[in-house]
Amino acid sequence: MNDAIAPPRIAALQQAERERFIATHPRSVAQADAARAHYLFGVPLHWMRDWPTPATLAVRHAQGATLICADGLRHADFCLGDTGAMFGHSPAPLARAIAEQAVQGLTCMLPSTRAVAVGDALERVFGLPLWQMALTASDANRFVLRWARAITQRPTLLVFDGCYHGAVDDTLVDLDPATGSTVRRPSVLGQVHDHHAHTRVVPFNDIAALEAALSHGDVACLLAEPALTNFGLVPPADGFWPAARDLCHRHGALFVMDETHTISTALGGYARAHGLAPDVLVVGKAVAGGLPCAVYGFTHALGARMAVAKDAAPEGHSGIGTTLAGNPLALAALDAALTHLHTEPNYRHMLALATTLEDGLVRRIGAAQRPWTVTRLGARLELQFMPHTPRHAQDVRDLAQGELEALTHLFMLNRGVLLTPFHSMMLVSPETTAADVATLLSVFDELLVALRG
Repeated sequence: MNDAIAPPRIAALQQAERERFIATHPRSVAQADAARAHYLFGVPLHWMRDWPTPATLAVRHAQGATLICADGLRHADFCLGDTGAMFGHSPAPLARAIAEQAVQGLTCMLPSTRAVAVGDALERVFGLPLWQMALTASDANRFVLRWARAITQRPTLLVFDGCYHGAVDDTLVDLDPATGSTVRRPSVLGQVHDHHAHTRVVPFNDIAALEAALSHGDVACLLAEPALTNFGLVPPADGFWPAARDLCHRHGALFVMDETHTISTALGGYARAHGLAPDVLVVGKAVAGGLPCAVYGFTHALGARMAVAKDAAPEGHSGIGTTLAGNPLALAALDAALTHLHTEPNYRHMLALATTLEDGLVRRIGAAQRPWTVTRLGARLELQFMPHTPRHAQDVRDLAQGELEALTHLFMLNRGVLLTPFHSMMLVSPETTAADVATLLSVFDELLVALRG
C-alpha cells in the first residue's frame, strides 16, 4: 500500500480547488458576501457554512438528483440534503400533494381527514401500530425521551459514543476514553444543565459495556441509530443488535431505534429488514419526502403504558408536542410519500445503483493501492480514508483524515458532483441515474490522479 498522502500535497491541491471555486462560482461568492448583511455568518442556518468551500454554494433549483447553483452549473447530487431529500428533490407526487393541500389549509391544530389512511400506511411501511407526529426528528427524539422517563420512572438515557440524534441536549455529550465516564461536549453552546449527569455513553458494538451501563437499573431507554451515521458510517457487528435488544428488555429499559438516516437500508428501515422489533421507532427528514415532518411509532403494549402515564399526570402542558406537529400539510406530504416514495421499486433501483457505485469505488481504490475503505448501508455509502471499516467512534477519531475529506468534497463539487460536507457520504435516490454514478466515478478517477502528483 502507498504511504499516506503528504500534507503539503493536500494543502496545495486544496488551495488550487478554492481558487477554482471562486473563479467558477462568482454568483455564489457574491451572495455569500451580500447575505452577511442579514444573516449570522451569511447563511440562514449557521450549519450551512460548514462546507469546505470558500463561500457557501447558493442553490437556484433542485429537482430529482440534480442541483443547479446560482451560477447555472449542474451538480449530480449525492448529498441529497444529508438524507432529507433521499427520494430526490421535489418528487412529482409530493409536489402535487403539497400544492393541493396548500389551498385547503396549512394548520388548524385538529386532525386531517387523512389521519386514518396515514396511520394505516405508517404501519404498512414500518410495522408498528401506533404513532405520533413531530416536525423534526430532534423533536421526536425529545418527546420519546420524555415518554420513556415518564413510564419507566427512571432518569437515565443510554446512547453510543459518536451517536447523532439531532439537537437533543441529552445526547450532546461525549465519552471520556480514559475513564469511560460521560462528559460535557465542549462544542455545544450555552450549556447550563449537567446533561452528562443523566446520560450514559458507551462504545458502539461493545456488548460488555452496554450490559454494564444497563446493570445500574436506572436506564429509561437506549436511544440508538442502527448504525452510526454522522461520525462516518459505522455498521453493527454481526449479532450485536439482537443481543443489545435482549439486554434492554432484561434490564427494563426501552429499546428505541432512530432510523432518520438508516431508512436508506431497505423499505421500512434497518430494524424492520432485520426483524429487531424495537419498542419505539423514530423517523424524520426523508419520511415525508423532505417536508419538515417526523414520526415516532410504538407497540400497543407501550402505548398502554403511555396512556397510563398521561392520565395520571395533572392537566396542563406535558412538554410533549408543538402547535404545528401533525398539521394537514405535513399529513398530505406524508400520505404521498408513504404511497409513492416508500416503495419496493424505488428501493430496488436505489440498492442496485448503490451496489454499482460501491463496486466502482472499491475497484478504483484497490487499483490505486490506497489504504481506504467503502462502507455501505443500503442506498447510503461512505468513502472512509482508513484501512478498515470502523468498529466504533474511537476508530474514526484515530484514523479519519479531515483534510483529505475536505479536499475530496471540494474537488468533486468543482467538477459537478456533490457529496455530504461533514464526511464523504453518498446517497443514491430513485432519481439517481447510471450516468450520475458514472460521473462520480470519473471524477474520483481524476482525484486519484491528482493525489498521485
